[in-house]
Formats: sequence, C-alpha cells, structure tokens
Amino acid sequence: MTPLAVVVATLARADVPCALIGASALSAHAVARSTLDIDLMACDPKVLDPALWVHVGSGCAVDVRRGDLQDPLAGVVRVTGPGRPVDVVVFGPLGWQAAVLARAVPVAWAGLDLRVVTPEDLVLLKLYAGGPADLWDVLALLDAVPDRAALVARVEASLSTLPAVMRRRWAKATAP
Repeated sequence: MTPLAVVVATLARADVPCALIGASALSAHAVARSTLDIDLMACDPKVLDPALWVHVGSGCAVDVRRGDLQDPLAGVVRVTGPGRPVDVVVFGPLGWQAAVLARAVPVAWAGLDLRVVTPEDLVLLKLYAGGPADLWDVLALLDAVPDRAALVARVEASLSTLPAVMRRRWAKATAP
C-alpha cells in the first residue's frame, strides 16, 4: 500500500477526520504546483500517539514528531514507503483549524475518497503558514477560482476573528 492509503486507512479505523491541504489541495482546486509529499490535516491529538501507527505494515515507516511549546502545531506524523511520503499536520482540537477541517468537502483523489479543504480555508491555512511559497499559492488560487471576488469576500469575512499576522499577510499578498 502507498503511504497515502496507509494513512487514510489508519485514520479511518481510529475515526479521525482528515483533509488534504498544501499543494495537493491546490491541485484539487485546479492549481498545479509540484511537491514531493502529500499533506493532510487532522485536529485529533491521538494522531500523535505512536500506538495508533503500530499496525502499519513493514513497507512503511512512521515518524511521529510532537510540537514543543513554541510550535503552533501539535505535531506532524510522516509516513514514508513506496510512493510519495505523507505528512499529517496535527493542529489542536479547539483552534480555528478544527472548523476548517469540519468544512472540508469530499473529493476523489489518488484513487481514494478523501476530503479537501475549501479554497477559502486553504487560503487561511496558507496565510497561517506564511512562507513565501505559501503567499505565492494564495495568489495562484485567487487567479484559478471562477469567482475571485467571492473568494476574497469569504476570506476577508473570516480574517476578522483570526490572528493579526494573518491579516497582515493577506494585505501583503493582495496589495496591488
């Protein structure tokens, strides 16, 4: 099994919702960007319990990394094996990211039934990450959607309740 199939099956058995984020989510929303891995998000801390991953076959390796006090993430689980590696980015269960996960929509991707974050939520996650490639991704997504004005309005409606740094990044990314 590919790392993605292993992760999806493991999380489904544990009843842990997940969704595509990152470049894979961009491709699901018609923005092509090359990446070496597949990123999923989850908000359940049990994803970081090594016991969850003990039944992963010998064809895959699992590396569980917990965030520290300075890290905005609860942690990341990397699953490698034949095929593209998968990173499960784990946010806390009570943050705004849990609402992002709840709004994710079904998509058939890589032969699996998954969920993908909405375009506006992908923009919010990219603003949260805040790197130069993330801001490029925001602009590429704005250019790819059929109704840019509607996406901008939905993002701006959400930003008022989120960290100020995200609003500053949005202003920088969308400045003329």
